[in-house]
Amino acid sequence: QVQLVESGGGLVLAGGSLRLSCKASGAIFSINVMGWYRQAPGNQRELVATITATGNTNYADSVKGRFTISRDNAKNTVTLQMNSLKPEDTAVYYCKISSGYPIFKDYWGQGTQVTVSS
Repeated sequence: QVQLVESGGGLVLAGGSLRLSCKASGAIFSINVMGWYRQAPGNQRELVATITATGNTNYADSVKGRFTISRDNAKNTVTLQMNSLKPEDTAVYYCKISSGYPIFKDYWGQGTQVTVSS
């Protein structure tokens, strides 16, 4: 069984910063892609950023230049540094990992609330 534990959400003023972390543990042998998604009330869950095992990153246009995703393969951890936060960044943020060989499967974290006030 694989568990994802997220931390770092909270309330921040517009223009501020937050750092989200997600650690995977349990029966996992390799991780291909790690990423962050978010879901605001009334909206569908959307991609925020992903990072491959070799460090290739992908960002939603709305967060480019403000958010940075990174990972520590030795610790099975992915981090999202969020700067210059805007009220429209308010959402529940979810960590997702895609495990590799021998079990190819997606796992989701429980979500952490990020609220940006104006």
